[in-house]
Amino acid sequence: MLNVAIVGASGYTGLELIRILHCHPEAAVTCLTSEQSAGKRISDVFPSLRDRCDIVLEHLEPVRIAEKADIIFTALPHKAAMEVVPTFLKLGKKVIDLSADYRLSDPAVYGEWYEPHLNPANLKKAVYGLPEIRRAKIKGAKLVANPGCYPTSIILGLAPLLKSGMIDLASIIADSASGVTGAGRSAKVDSLYCEVNEGYKAYAVGGVHRHTPEIEQELSLLAGEQLNITFTPHLVPMDRGILSTIYAAPEKAITTEALGKLYRDFYNGEPFVRILTGGNLPSTAFVRGSNFCDIAPLVDARTGRIIIVSAIDNLVKGASGQAVQNMNLVSGFPETMGLEGLALFP
Repeated sequence: MLNVAIVGASGYTGLELIRILHCHPEAAVTCLTSEQSAGKRISDVFPSLRDRCDIVLEHLEPVRIAEKADIIFTALPHKAAMEVVPTFLKLGKKVIDLSADYRLSDPAVYGEWYEPHLNPANLKKAVYGLPEIRRAKIKGAKLVANPGCYPTSIILGLAPLLKSGMIDLASIIADSASGVTGAGRSAKVDSLYCEVNEGYKAYAVGGVHRHTPEIEQELSLLAGEQLNITFTPHLVPMDRGILSTIYAAPEKAITTEALGKLYRDFYNGEPFVRILTGGNLPSTAFVRGSNFCDIAPLVDARTGRIIIVSAIDNLVKGASGQAVQNMNLVSGFPETMGLEGLALFP
């Protein structure tokens, strides 16, 4: 049995990790931390856990945490993660980091979008944790940088096109819409009920969203050359889910049928990617609570443009579910273990 610690357990991703790991046959949650709620039971913070997980939350003391766990999930804000991850690694623990701190390989880029990196040496050791693209490297990793939610939906949507070299790299546009849990659990005016309900808005417009360099880094690696995209996030008045609609110009004409075959072949055997064809389109409602990414590749017959629609649950495939998928890979478990649950519908 693998003993697991969740550092930063009082946020939505922490709760989702507990929910998923509770049903994992080879993992036991042995330690939870929260600076704001230390001393309380996690079931007092999240009543949905009553009589299923009543662990008392602790302050973050890395050495003490490491004594209780074989693998550690860090579900902390950026900067807070890199302050403790090096200690966990020195103590011989494997780390799945859900923050942005180890996703960008270049410390200068991280500094441009966030702040100076405190631990650049470990950036070279971190493996970007998108299993469908980096499975082999993840299996041998000590530190996995769990991808962001928007990047997961966009990278999986574009990977077959980039690997095949069939689109104009300068033409990529991604419009993505997220549920409010993507903003985290801390109180913010922009995510209050009255600010969000009955509204739908774009934000961080003009290439300023912090997921932009992560998206471009991974897409450039897939394409084999540097590229930039136009990425516009939107906020939807729903709890969870991300729907990305991605546009690109093909280098030569292609049919929807041929595009569907390309995607089915590329993701053949992938347990959590479902390719939709025949006019079926993804919906966040059909992946809610699951680790699936649904993708529909189409061609606009009028303009010739390629349109890719992808849907994930931002808290599962976009965060905690993907983190458990990565834990399974680094631990030698079947990749789908603990993640077999179907979507919650309606």
